[in-house]
Amino acid sequence: MKKKFVPYLFVAPYIIHFLLFVGFPVGFSIYLTFHDWNIISPMEFIGLANYERLFNDTLFWKSLKNTLIFLLIHIPLQIIVALFLAELLTQKIKLKNFFRASYFMPVVVSGVVITILWQQLYGFESGLLNRLLTYIGIKKIGWLTDPNWAMPSIAIMATWKNVGLYIVLFLVGLQTIPQQYYEAAELEGATHLQKFFKITLPMINPTIFMVVILSTIGGFSLFIEPYVMTGGGPLNSTLSAVLYIYKQGFFYYHMGYAATLGFFFAFIILLVVFIQKKFVEREY
Repeated sequence: MKKKFVPYLFVAPYIIHFLLFVGFPVGFSIYLTFHDWNIISPMEFIGLANYERLFNDTLFWKSLKNTLIFLLIHIPLQIIVALFLAELLTQKIKLKNFFRASYFMPVVVSGVVITILWQQLYGFESGLLNRLLTYIGIKKIGWLTDPNWAMPSIAIMATWKNVGLYIVLFLVGLQTIPQQYYEAAELEGATHLQKFFKITLPMINPTIFMVVILSTIGGFSLFIEPYVMTGGGPLNSTLSAVLYIYKQGFFYYHMGYAATLGFFFAFIILLVVFIQKKFVEREY
């Protein structure tokens, strides 16, 4: 009889961990969405008021729009740069291992450190980028102070930080392509571009899909970069959805409303990933 309980003892730590750190927080957050709570005062049941407020909150929709703009810049840029560098690193070049390690280095460095470094590069008066522009006769750019440039600047920085990870994924994908395909194409007189578009791209479709999914999820969680570099400004042009949820919860202590925003935002992420999956499957 005692032996029947042995398997349960083995899985008990995982179940306890899951209930404690996943089940309870999710359940409590759902409960919060129907309440008004500032941590100090007792909770007040308000029904669906938080959901009604969400649909009338123009600042939340602006933060969502900012996040989508970031994704539209970040994902294509990420794929193009990572795939180009991965393709380059498969060629016979000197110091190949050094370049591979160099590109991956920003991935393991703290996001806050990277953000502060790029904040210095983007400085309007003393930043390196504006000094270079001035040197070649181009007017200075308000990388982080111009509402039109602030989000693209953050997208460029995020691409630089994460590109090493996606280079590794593309390198793995490129190495799975049988060399016979390229040899047969060379015998037919195919150019390098023809081999790339006719062989390489179709063969690494699964890798591209994985990169798109990872970039999408990573892009939706945009937080450190706007929080450290701009605080969501100028004129809320870099206020991401996650940063807005954080401000509602820990700046204004609207815990119930922050939980509501969080659940709605999670639903949007699931919806976007589902659409991407269906789109890619249809391409197959």
